[in-house]
Amino acid sequence: MREVKAFIRSKKAEKVIDVLEELGIADLTLIDVMGMGENFEDPSLAKYSMHVVRKYSGIAKIEVVCKTEDVQRIIDIIRDTAYSGLKGDGMIYVTPVETAIKIRTGALDSDAL
Repeated sequence: MREVKAFIRSKKAEKVIDVLEELGIADLTLIDVMGMGENFEDPSLAKYSMHVVRKYSGIAKIEVVCKTEDVQRIIDIIRDTAYSGLKGDGMIYVTPVETAIKIRTGALDSDAL
């Protein structure tokens, strides 16, 4: 199992989620976050903060825990849908998931997905 984390432009999040759902990937988490750095700056939306003396941009974080064989398909969907070609399109990270447990049923690992 793997966890795919994508940090993308907030305005692209709804479309990415729609495409994932259309292709049967509906179990995900969406979080509004603020990112800093070259990978997250959206030049048209960047603001200056008095508390953090750097640029920051509102971005969306999408998290999906999936079977290993589904990782590349999810990456391709996110990348194709979130792509604008401009600086600040975001980042995708993939990490291993050691164990998944469904609280209600006690199902483990891929049975819990």
